[in-house]
Parts: sequence; C-alpha cells; structure tokens
Amino acid sequence: MTLNVALFGAGRIGKVHAASIKSDPRAQLVAVTDVMEQAAAELASEHGIAVRSADEILNDRSIDVILIASSTNTHADLIERGIAAGKAVFCEKPIDLDLERARKVVASVSAAGKPVMMGFNRRFDPNFSTLKAAYDAGDIGKGELLAVTSYDPAPPPVGYIKVSGGLFRDMMIHDFDICCWLFGMPETLSATGSCLVDPAIGEAGDIDTAVVVLTYADGRIATIRNSRRAVYGYDQRLELLGADGLLSVENQLETTVRKATTSGVTSAKPQLFFLERYMRAYEIEWGAFLDALIADAPMPATVQDGVNALALAEAANISLREGRPVTITAELTGVAK
Repeated sequence: MTLNVALFGAGRIGKVHAASIKSDPRAQLVAVTDVMEQAAAELASEHGIAVRSADEILNDRSIDVILIASSTNTHADLIERGIAAGKAVFCEKPIDLDLERARKVVASVSAAGKPVMMGFNRRFDPNFSTLKAAYDAGDIGKGELLAVTSYDPAPPPVGYIKVSGGLFRDMMIHDFDICCWLFGMPETLSATGSCLVDPAIGEAGDIDTAVVVLTYADGRIATIRNSRRAVYGYDQRLELLGADGLLSVENQLETTVRKATTSGVTSAKPQLFFLERYMRAYEIEWGAFLDALIADAPMPATVQDGVNALALAEAANISLREGRPVTITAELTGVAK
C-alpha cells in the first residue's frame, strides 16, 4: 500500500518534510503548493513532482494525505478543509495562534472522524523517546522534578518575531508539549520573561528570555528555560528526577571527540541548529504517522495535544502580563479535568 501525499508549504520546514516523505516507501510525494511560486517550483523540480493549487489538491480523490507545513495562519483552515475532503492530515505546530480557533478545530476533527496528527517532532527524537520509555517502565520511580532547557543559537529576524505569536507560542510550545507528554497537564503555571538579547524584539512586543514553572496537583514541578541566544550552539537538554534515580538527555555535539591534556578537557560544541539536531526526529515522526494511519490506530500526537500546548502558552502570556500564577482550567483546554 502506497499513500499519495501532497505538501502544503515549500519553505524550510516543507523541504524537511519532503525529504521525510521520500525516505519512506509507504508514501509517495505527488504534489506541492505554496503561495511563493518559485519555492514551490524549486521543490517540485528537486523531487520530480507537480506544482498544483490548494483547490486542485483537495479536490483530487487520488491524494490520500496532506502534509501542512505552510504559514501558521493557514493551518486551522487547511486542517478543516483537508478532513472535509476526506484526507488524512499531518500538520506542523501550532494549530493556530488563537486558542479559541484551535479548540474549534478539535471539534471539527472529532466530528469528521478523520486521522489528524500534529507535528511535535521532539517526541520522536531517539534520545527523548528513550528517556520516556525508561520513565514509563518505572526505571526511576515516580517523577518529581522535570527541567527542560531550550536555547536557540541566535534570534530569528524581527520580521519573523512580529508574526510568530511570541516566544511562548512559537518557541516554548515545543517544551510545553514535552512537559505534557511526560507529566500531563499541570494545575498552575507561572511565567517570567524579559528582553536581554535584542532590544528590537522588545520593541516588537515580545521577549527573548523566559522561565516558566509548572506545578501539578500531586506536588510535582516542571521548569522550562528558553533563550533566543546561546552563542555556543543549539542547547537542548532535559533532566527528570524521580524517587529512585535520574534520567537526562544531553546535547548532541558536532563530534564525539574529546581532548584531554594538562591544560584541561575540551569537547566539541553542540550542533548549530534544529535542522541538524532534529533531522532524524522528523523522519521517525513521519514514520509514526504512517504506522498509525495504516493500522487505523490512535495518532501519537493529536490535535488536543496541540490545544494543550497552546493553552499553556496562553497561560504563560497571561502570567507574564499580570504577574501572577495562572490556574489551568477547562476554559483554556476545552477538556474537563
């Protein structure tokens, strides 16, 4: 069984997903669409596929799957149009920048009964997934303290910042998802943040440095640290302390060579950016989507997961703005606790 796949978006992430689709023999990339005609033409030429309009793709019954890697403001509409056209859907995070709109998408997906998966690629990183498997197996007992570190090597252009939805929705949303994946939804959230890296980011109404603390009803605590600047590379670490031990994920380095002399011990820097760090995760993620789709099994990252992470981002914005902890309620997530 080979599934025909059409790609929405021929930008940086679209190119990553195109490579993942081509790497799995169970799927065949057949078409791409993008508002940037040149980008679509270049990707189509690279992969030997057609450039088609969104309407042509959605109306083509031979296309089984659409993969949405276009701009965030298109995600919600394309998910709904895709399921209405009978397609299975894979969509990059986030569902939308507006939480209410995202909750409506959950309702649409539930009513349609079509398979939809959200692209939270870090769940599929071999290091993080190995940690979760060990934790779920009880290797360190009950989890007590979770610490997630995510620092970018440099901030994106201010033009991107202005349309990104802000650090919590754009950058930390991955870390919110990791906390939910490991610990579930918290009871309260407290956020603090500032602009230390680039004054222009502050002038655009955003922050570039933040810490969030999530507290759980049973006393567990999770902390997230984000910065838009780590001059030494892409810093991605996780530490989970349990009653019977510790699980941790360290950075992936440019090389594994370490030099030890009388002057000291040195090693390589972390890999430079997310495309290097998580390329394998994108491939595994796509394979997991196909596994679930072919087996008619639950998707490993759902639209509700997307809403949950976005709800925590919304709570973080409220906490930062009002200087107080925020209780995570059903009004935020759309799901009663």
